[in-house]
This record gives sequence, C-alpha cells and structure tokens, in this order.
Amino acid sequence: MTQNWEPGVQYNLGDSVEYHGKRYNIIQPHRSQGDWAPDRTPALWGVVPYHDCDDDYKKKHHEAAHNEHPQKPATQWIPPQGQQQQPHAQQPIPAPHQTVPISQEEKKKDWYDLSDDRKKELEVGGGLAAGIALLGAGFAAYKHHEKSEEEKKAFIWGAQNWLQEAQQRTQEFYQSGPRSPVTWILVHGREIPEQALQGGEANGPIYIARTYHEGSIQVGKCSREFRKGAIIGYGHDEIEYDTYEVLVGDNRGVRWVDVNGKLNLGRQGIRPVEAGREADGTPLYVAQAQVKGGTHCGKVSEKLDCAFITADGKEREVDNYRILAYC
Repeated sequence: MTQNWEPGVQYNLGDSVEYHGKRYNIIQPHRSQGDWAPDRTPALWGVVPYHDCDDDYKKKHHEAAHNEHPQKPATQWIPPQGQQQQPHAQQPIPAPHQTVPISQEEKKKDWYDLSDDRKKELEVGGGLAAGIALLGAGFAAYKHHEKSEEEKKAFIWGAQNWLQEAQQRTQEFYQSGPRSPVTWILVHGREIPEQALQGGEANGPIYIARTYHEGSIQVGKCSREFRKGAIIGYGHDEIEYDTYEVLVGDNRGVRWVDVNGKLNLGRQGIRPVEAGREADGTPLYVAQAQVKGGTHCGKVSEKLDCAFITADGKEREVDNYRILAYC
C-alpha cells in the first residue's frame, strides 16, 4: 500500500508516495525534509498521471470524492440524452501550475530570443512553473537578489529546461540502463549513487558533477562530505549546489590524459567526455589536478588558457592537469 509522504524518511528507487491527493514516484533517492515536499521538488519526485495509477488508488479517491461531493438527486440535474456524467474522481487532477506546451526546439532557445508575446504566454500559462518550483526547493541562484526581473526569468527558463532534460535522462538510465560508457544523472543533496565515477580524493572520494549556472552548465565536483553535495567554480569563487548531475559509468570506458597549458583537442588527438557548456555555447570538459594537498576536479575548454579547479574556497587556475576522455 502506498504511504503518505512524510519528512525525515529515506526514500529509495521504486518508492511511491501520496501527497495532497496525488501519487508520486521517486526519481532520485534521498532523505526527505520538511521543505522538500513532492509538489515542490520535481528533481526528486515525478507526479503519476491519474490514468496510470492502480485500481486501489482510483477506488480510494473515487470514494473520497463521492463522500466529499455526493451526487445530487437526479431531479435536480439530468444529463442531456446520450451524455454520461463523468465521476468526479476520474477528472484529471490539475497540477499546481497549468503549464503551456513547450517544444524541444524552443527549449534550446535563450529566454531573450523569445518574442514578448511568447514570454507573456509562458509567464501567464505557467511555462516557468518547473523553474519556480526548482528555486522553491532550494536551487541556488548566483547573486539572485542583484538580478532584474527579466534576468530572473531568464535564469528560471534556462534552469527548468536543464532540469527537465536531466530528469528524462535519469529516468531512462534507471529504467533501461546505460546507453554509453558514461551518463549524467540527476542528484539532490548528498545522495550520490554508487556508480559515480571518482574524479579526485581529499579527505574521502570526490566525484564529478555539473549543474546549471548563469545560463551555462558548469562542471565541478561533489562529495558526500560537502555541505550541500556539489561545488562548482565560477568567477574565481566556489559555489555550492544541492541540485546537480553526477557522472556515472564504467571506468574501463574512460581514461585520464595529461595536458599542459592550453587545451587543443586536434593536436592532442583525444575525444573528451562531454561535460558542460559556457553561456555562449563553448563546450566544457572535465579536468583533474593536484591542488592544496588533494586531487580535485573542475573544468577546461579550448578557449581557456588552463584548467580551472576549485579547492579550499576558491577557483584556481592550473597549468598541469588531466582531462577525462574516452578510451
């Protein structure tokens, strides 16, 4: 029997809960908190459409709806001939926010490339609902208080498009298994999966992470020892995130390649693991280096003069590093 959602419970793959009249299936294993309710954490829970729920759930909700809203006598209202009255419990359960259709091509666009009419439609129709829920679940927004309203909308738009892609990729991974040597899957908090690829060592293993940040997907690190789970470097600062992706896979399919100075993939003849992108679309790759007595991971690209690695509260420039590549 499906239990009601409660804070302070460890939920694992395969778990389902009910919350405020809806059923949710888990996406990412985690220990629940009071401010991580299923309707506010789309990174953790996926709502189950009513028609996909089992018969016991439908029967229970049909009976509850019947008791709360008993049918009126037929003398007060008779459906037109040939038309049947649909039971209240069979009506689609509305989401917290009504969303408008957004195509895959549109999701690839920058917020500022959308027309004013389309922006308004997305705002009024709930097209930014997932991003708003993400912020409500504690997703970090860098210097959010300094942004204009339009900048905040652009952040929400980009964050939710990244989130939805990450959710889909994670569901496919857990349902169908890996389709390549490595896969990025969604994580919340410090519940890092056992399949995570190690990217370093400093008072314990460090794994490879990435997350949406300032219109980009930045590469960093995660650990079960970090306060929120993940850390990225940006603008020479370390920034903590609790909603991010971690790289999982088979170590036999990848290798670390030594690099000195500026990265030149054509000259060095390697095929790096795709990791992230800058706001201008420049690809970012996973870098690893010895810093402050430990091995830490960060980012590198062909536009950067060196690798950028976070350690001890700062993002540091490192000339001698290794890049993660396919074998």
